[in-house]
Amino acid sequence: MDHFLIDTHAHLYLPDFDVDRNETMQRSLELGVQMIMLPNIDRSSIGSMLDLARRFPHNCFPMMGLHPTSVRDNYLDEIETVKSELKNRPYYAIGETGIDLHWDTRYINKQCLAFEEQIKLALQYELPVVIHARKSFNEIFEVLEGFKNNTITGIFHAFSGDTSLAEKITGMGFKLGIGGIVTFKKSGLDEVIRNTDLKHIVLETDSPYLAPVPVRGKRNESSYLHYIAESVAHIKNTSAEEVAHITTQNALSVFNKLAV
Repeated sequence: MDHFLIDTHAHLYLPDFDVDRNETMQRSLELGVQMIMLPNIDRSSIGSMLDLARRFPHNCFPMMGLHPTSVRDNYLDEIETVKSELKNRPYYAIGETGIDLHWDTRYINKQCLAFEEQIKLALQYELPVVIHARKSFNEIFEVLEGFKNNTITGIFHAFSGDTSLAEKITGMGFKLGIGGIVTFKKSGLDEVIRNTDLKHIVLETDSPYLAPVPVRGKRNESSYLHYIAESVAHIKNTSAEEVAHITTQNALSVFNKLAV
């Protein structure tokens, strides 16, 4: 089992997979993706996420959180739902949470407050945090600075920054979530990967989004994780098996409540 893959971020419970979810899961398992971490979005996604986790209890593992793009004026009600869920059953991370200033900056203050509340929950439940950071690294770091005396672990999901940003994040003890963007020619992630030790990297698809080359533009799925592993292996001049082994161990260290 040394070389199985873990997709650390996939929304396989979304309607995009309603017509072929079982087949999608089967393809993933056949290609060695044995564990898939499911990040929550908001209260509307909890039911379908938990249903998938119940159907594949040895392969799909839910997180609990409020996605920053779902933060609105009622965010405190959403946070109460998160708190209630954490009391009701085991979850494997707080996520996805964070700050997104790409689409809408009107709720920046509420996004920061929601992020802070979820970090507190991560500390309370001793869970890692899966962070969505889009055009918001300064704001993310400012919130994290308020918790600098605490040991927060987790992943910066869908990382697409430069080497200096990667060094700052890994220096704080977080992993870089590397997905399909690494296969895009002009992403600049090849330089980041070359300069980053594999011990700081986990793999993800962010399905159904950000499908890697050679399936770019199509619906992404967890079975495509092998394209990402192969791309990282090519950049690092090593084998895909070595990338699978190291990144799997990294993911297990982050999601340390998983039983293997």
